[in-house]
This record gives sequence, structure tokens and C-alpha cells, in this order.
Amino acid sequence: MKEKTITLDRLVRWVGTGLLIIAILLLIDYLSSVLLPFFVAWFFAYLLHPIVKFVERRFHLPRSLSILLTLIVVIAIVSGIVYLIIPPMIQQFEKLGQLAKDYLQKSANIDSISVSATEWFMNNQVQIKNFFQSSTFTDGMKVIMPELFSVIGHTYSVIVSVIASFITLLYMFFILLDYEYLTNNWIRIFPQKARPFWRELMSDAERELNNYIRGQGLVALIMGVLFCIGFTIIDFPMAIGLGIMIGLMDLVPYLHTFALIPTVLLALLKSADTGQNFWVILLMALAVFIIVQLICDMVVTPKVMGKAMGLNPAILLLSLSVWGALLGFIGLIIALPLTTLLIAYYQRYVTKEREFEVENENSSQ
Repeated sequence: MKEKTITLDRLVRWVGTGLLIIAILLLIDYLSSVLLPFFVAWFFAYLLHPIVKFVERRFHLPRSLSILLTLIVVIAIVSGIVYLIIPPMIQQFEKLGQLAKDYLQKSANIDSISVSATEWFMNNQVQIKNFFQSSTFTDGMKVIMPELFSVIGHTYSVIVSVIASFITLLYMFFILLDYEYLTNNWIRIFPQKARPFWRELMSDAERELNNYIRGQGLVALIMGVLFCIGFTIIDFPMAIGLGIMIGLMDLVPYLHTFALIPTVLLALLKSADTGQNFWVILLMALAVFIIVQLICDMVVTPKVMGKAMGLNPAILLLSLSVWGALLGFIGLIIALPLTTLLIAYYQRYVTKEREFEVENENSSQ
């Protein structure tokens, strides 16, 4: 086999391609606020397209009505999940706050916190006045005021994001309306000569992406069900809602570990409400976490993901960190497609694994 020599023309093309990729990434970063609704809409359109196609074929509806019906059903399901999680969580935290207030009143022999605060303020007027006139207070204000303006800026960003969500819905509707046309004709942005390369590369990336999303979605569903069962067995507060929340968080591998924070608070609430030992309740909840995690890591994940899935969870977490650091929130949205694209390129054109797989399939036939 003749080795390819690196010529000046080939080197110039490589450098030019690298500079073009860098320029595209910089442009995406610069236009991130404009492109973010479009990328989010495309991601949700990618997830909802199979459902839209099913509704269209099953009920023989026009594409526009199929999209609207799908959105209504999905919004209803999401609203139901939110109703199962958010209101009970708020009620539990309000109850925890009330228990803390009652405990504080009994332990400090305080009948009214507001009256006690007023008395303390009246007895310490001189010290409070001296504090506000001191250099410590003014220096603290110099630090706090920029943070305050930052909070105001974040509030403005939230308002803008609400407006952007409506734009995202419009984007998603029009993408779903012509999804097949867009996915079949995007290749036209490349010259005729380069189209076979990109078509093969995107075919590999799409296959890996589909395998990952389906596999991880099933793993997250099984994990959520197991947590619901485990928390119900130990009679833990918000067993079903907490299990659903953990399952949704596991759509990104190991993100569900952050659910330990509300778990500790709910254990504290149950302890204060029932008088049971806090550490016993917490240890039982942690035992559920450990058992479910072992079942998923040793049985569910290997069986579900199987040999067809080439994207390791560690690689996914690394890609989220890298693309998020490079492109911000928009990097988190496109991290998975870009990572699968790079892996597909590496397997097809660097390690030649795809060629070997095709040869083995042909030989076996």
C-alpha cells in the first residue's frame, strides 16, 4: 500500500480547513444569543419528529395538525410531571420551614419572631447606626452593588429567554413542517465533490446519536422506576415525584447524584415530622441510591446500551464540559451531535473501523 506524502497543497488545505473550523466556532460563539433558540428548536424537533410521523400516519392528519396534536400531548405530559414534582416539593419545604420556625420558638422561648426582632433592633440602635457609618459597610456596598446589578441583568435575561421560548416554538414548528426536506437537502451546502464524504460521515453520526439517545432514555426510565419503588418501600417523602425527577436528571449520565441535596432535606423533614432518627432515614435513602446505582451500572446499562453504543458516559461528560467552556450554553446543546460527529470521523477515516465492520459483514454473508 502506497503511503500518502504530505504535499504543500495538502498542507495548505489542512491549515485552511482548520482555520475555517475555528472561524465557524468563533462565529457561533459571537451569534450564540441569536442561534440558541434555533439549536434548541432543532434538538426538540429531532426528538419529536418520530412522534409526529406516527400521529400523521396513524390518524391520517395533515403535517401541521399532527405537529399541533403532538405538542399538546407532550405539553400535557410535561405539565403532569411538573405537577407531580414541583407543588409537592414546595409543600414539603414550606412544612420544613414551619417545623424549623416552631423549633426555634420552643427552644429559644420566643412567642413571636417579629416582636423579638423589633426588640433586638430597639436595644441595639447605636451599634447598628455605627455599623452603617463605618468603612466596613461602605466597602461591603462597593462589593455588593455590582452583584445587585448582575442580578438585575439576570432578571432581564430571564425575560428575554421567555420571549426566546416563543421564538423557539415557532422555529420548531417550521422545522417539523419540512423536516424531511431539510434533513435530505442540507448536503447541498457542500460542493458536489465533498458530498459523499459528508453524507457517509453524517450517516455514522446519526446512527450513533440515535443509539445513545434511545439507550440512555431507556436507562433513565428504568432508573426512575427503580427509585420510585425503592423510596416507596422505605416510605420516603415524595417517593414518586423524587423518583421521576431522578429519572429525568439521569438523561445526562450521573447528573442524578445532585438529587442527594433534596433527599437530605426530605430526610430532615421526615425526621422532624415523625420523630424518627434522622441518620436512620438518611442511611435508608442512601441505601436506595447505592442499590439502584449498582443495578443500573452492572445490569441495566450494559444490557441496554450494549455493543452498539460507542459513546461512553465519561466521554459525554467530558464533551459537555469542553463544548460548554468553548461556546457556553449553546455548546451544551450541540455537544452531543458534535462529539458523535468527531467520533464517527475518527472511526471511519482514522482507525478505519467502519471499513473493517463492512468487510466482516460482507464476509459473513
